[in-house]
Amino acid sequence: MPKHYSNRDRKNNSQVVKNFKQFQEEINVTFENEKLLFQAFTHSSYVNEHRKKPHEDNERLEFLGDAVLELTVSQFLFKKYPMMSEGELTKLRAAVVCEPSLVTFANELEFGKLVLLGKGEEMTGGRQRPALLADVFEAFIGALYLDKGIETVNQFLTKVVFPKINEGAFSHVMDFKSQLQEIIQRDGFGQLEYKVLQEKGPAHNREFMSRVSLNGEELGVGVGRSKKEAEQKAAQVAISKIKASNAK
Repeated sequence: MPKHYSNRDRKNNSQVVKNFKQFQEEINVTFENEKLLFQAFTHSSYVNEHRKKPHEDNERLEFLGDAVLELTVSQFLFKKYPMMSEGELTKLRAAVVCEPSLVTFANELEFGKLVLLGKGEEMTGGRQRPALLADVFEAFIGALYLDKGIETVNQFLTKVVFPKINEGAFSHVMDFKSQLQEIIQRDGFGQLEYKVLQEKGPAHNREFMSRVSLNGEELGVGVGRSKKEAEQKAAQVAISKIKASNAK
């Protein structure tokens, strides 16, 4: 270790190495080039305060990780929802890779504990800053891609991101009518029909109740401020019923 490293530096570096080793064990991935892993978690403020030492921040890895994340999530959605339109796929992907979602993933993995920050950034709460955590998640994906390849990235996302899509965490941006249609067509059940059962309230505060039926049999009823919203709610109820029935 170079002479310009103080005892405090040595102690801090030893802890950093230990933390990253433990992190790799937790995610069951061992980096061939650990410099990439360290770089993924190195904020520019840390580099600015350690100019005497050879550090590189994570901004370039973030650029790459953003593209890799879009590709892998796109591929997953493309395969999972064969009946979903390009517009709906784009909307869903945007919800998965947006900053709040990436922050959620980063927090669940406790990325904040691993980030290398400058003292000023540390004192102003940088470790919990949403934009910083989202950037670190993208940078980590970039580092993982460079070190292990696209297949390992997919394996990592299969544990961290894809289950949330399967669980419906992004259902607020999904088209439930398209999903229901996909289920019906896949299983060859028959023809769906939507009908407005009730319409009440003044023009500025209208409320609709819609029903979706399959071959005359009611699957779900939904209420909304518009006919479209009521139909989406009805389709969501129908999907839940079908899933519950299939699980028995």
